[in-house]
Amino acid sequence: MEQSAASPEPPGPRPVLGRDSVQVPDDQDFRSFRSECEAEAGWNLTYSKAGVSVWVQAVEMDRTLHKIKCRMECRDVPAETLYDVLHDIEYRKKWDSNVIETFDIARLTVNADVGYYSWRCPKPLKNRDVITLRSWLPMGTDYIIMNYSVKHPKYPPRKDLVRAVSIQTGYLIQSTGPKSCVITYLAQVDPKGSLPKWVVNKSSQFLAPKAMKKMYKACVKYPEWKQKHQPHFKPWLHPEQSSLPSLALSELSVQHADSLENIDESAVAESREDRTGSAGGEGSDDDTSLT
Repeated sequence: MEQSAASPEPPGPRPVLGRDSVQVPDDQDFRSFRSECEAEAGWNLTYSKAGVSVWVQAVEMDRTLHKIKCRMECRDVPAETLYDVLHDIEYRKKWDSNVIETFDIARLTVNADVGYYSWRCPKPLKNRDVITLRSWLPMGTDYIIMNYSVKHPKYPPRKDLVRAVSIQTGYLIQSTGPKSCVITYLAQVDPKGSLPKWVVNKSSQFLAPKAMKKMYKACVKYPEWKQKHQPHFKPWLHPEQSSLPSLALSELSVQHADSLENIDESAVAESREDRTGSAGGEGSDDDTSLT
């Protein structure tokens, strides 16, 4: 597929976001996502250190809804390795310390599926989960993975978790050489709740940079790990390897944020252990599970 140059003006919401029915993103959706990843207008830089940068953008009409964009230079990681790491759900369970549970549900097309992901939020906030339609596309030496929330009849919201909404979340991986790349993470997620300001600040100043650094460490260790764990099994590259059941798009519906319960956590204070860094600080980056 032909690569598109960055647009001087970031485009408006992608068509996929405004659809009333579930559809797999098309080439225009991928190009539009790429353009927004590369856009600079309207973004406020909140963090820049050691090859990692973070920008935030408050969404008009809703101060609780933010976009966040992270970019990281990976000097010793080929683009294809990073792409594999983001796809490999078994490996994610090893390196993503925020994950509670994650699994693929069904296959939609050769480059789209539906999956479940639940994650730990900073204490004492309630943990969240999400059901998403994920699609991916290699673009020459670059790659895009992106998702948005859908409703699946067999996976309704759970009482012990808050069902969040991914309006648009994804990754742009750009090769910069045989063994180097740049990754951009772009997310617009409705956490379904009025979050305290410290959460927004902590996400951009600490949690997002830390997550990017942890991802980088996971990428460096992935080739060795993969050699010991089904080295040739990569259904994201070889669709014929997938054992997921097929699912018709008509079985899914768009997950609108206003149809879910709002949780007011705006007055929740940060826990002492998180504030001092004893649980969730840099000291918790234990890589022993990656071997």
